[in-house]
Amino acid sequence: MSNPHSHHMHPTVQSAVSDHHGDHMMSPDTGNGDHMMMMQMTFYLGYKNVELLFAGLVINTPGEMLGACIGVFLLAVFYEGLKIGREFLLRRNQVNVRYNSMPVPGADGTVLMETHKTVGQRMLSLSHFFQTFLHIIQVVVSYFLMLVFMTYNGYLCIAVAAGAGFGYFLFSWKKAVVVDITEHCH
Repeated sequence: MSNPHSHHMHPTVQSAVSDHHGDHMMSPDTGNGDHMMMMQMTFYLGYKNVELLFAGLVINTPGEMLGACIGVFLLAVFYEGLKIGREFLLRRNQVNVRYNSMPVPGADGTVLMETHKTVGQRMLSLSHFFQTFLHIIQVVVSYFLMLVFMTYNGYLCIAVAAGAGFGYFLFSWKKAVVVDITEHCH
């Protein structure tokens, strides 16, 4: 416990041993062969014993950390592209376009007609099934990115943020701007 590299520990843990660099905390062997990794709760910069998403995926070298950062960056770019791509596909496959007009009182006592565009999509259609599949992928990728960020490793957090920003830069400029169609008839 007197290790100057140790980090804050959860109060219910009685005894913990930190590794040489303090990147992760491990409790001692409980006697039945179980080793428990404690979750890092503060941001840190390190590359030793960084567990990434899966138990067997452990980063231990600068090269592995660089590769993980590139992979995480690309995953975040993919996530942003997937979000914009789903919006594009949704607009392309919309059906049942209806225009609803309703009278709206004007400021000077006149009556104006306001028109709203309503669109829909069929529930039992190939495009809706495809959108559902893409939604599942988007949710899984978003949780992966969240869990990567929750490692509190500064390098990986920067890779998530930079990838999301770069992905937004690449794909969002094509995002359509919603324009309200309003007719003013007297």
